[in-house]
Amino acid sequence: MSKTTKTAQVAETTETAQATKSFLILHGWQNRRPDAHWQHWLADRLTELGHHVTYPQLPDPDDPDLEVWLTELVRHLDGLRGAGSERVVLAHSASAVLWLHAVARGVPGLDVDRVLLVAPPSASVLVRLPEIAAFAPPPLDFTLPGPTLLVAGDGDPYCPEGALAVYGDPLGLPTEIIPGAAHLDLDAGYGSWPAVLEWCLDGTAKLTARPAA
Repeated sequence: MSKTTKTAQVAETTETAQATKSFLILHGWQNRRPDAHWQHWLADRLTELGHHVTYPQLPDPDDPDLEVWLTELVRHLDGLRGAGSERVVLAHSASAVLWLHAVARGVPGLDVDRVLLVAPPSASVLVRLPEIAAFAPPPLDFTLPGPTLLVAGDGDPYCPEGALAVYGDPLGLPTEIIPGAAHLDLDAGYGSWPAVLEWCLDGTAKLTARPAA
């Protein structure tokens, strides 16, 4: 092998490693990672593209323990270190509020490159559900540690006050409200969701509704 060829191969390998991103995808209450859910679809697509994807089943999703989920979050964040050129977290529903609890407590490892919080439920709903009442958000008097985007649907039954008013404005978050998307779950038709894949690959991409079936 010539020196020129070897140098080209090293450069190509380095470029590929730099292009590989690392994703942590976190589900919400009662979610056992069904194949049809957009998070499962997304994990599959990103893996097929050669990215490092962690999509864990969090313990006891029907009756989650906040402290246990926080411990799991720290463990999985630690696994992102050195796994790709960019570290990205996507958290849906109860896990979006989990992320806010982690920030409020200053848990380690939150210094990722990008975060997408999807359809966080409001305190008014959480406190009425004994299984997840402990997830009711902490006071929003903190600064998020890195670039964070909030996306939610209008008419979300888990956040009747609206995500912009409950979370976006208090935290100063850029917020996308998707018409007709409700809780951005299977009940709202969110199986495949091409826009979230585009955002994962390019953080400047706009999060829009999934195409009509």
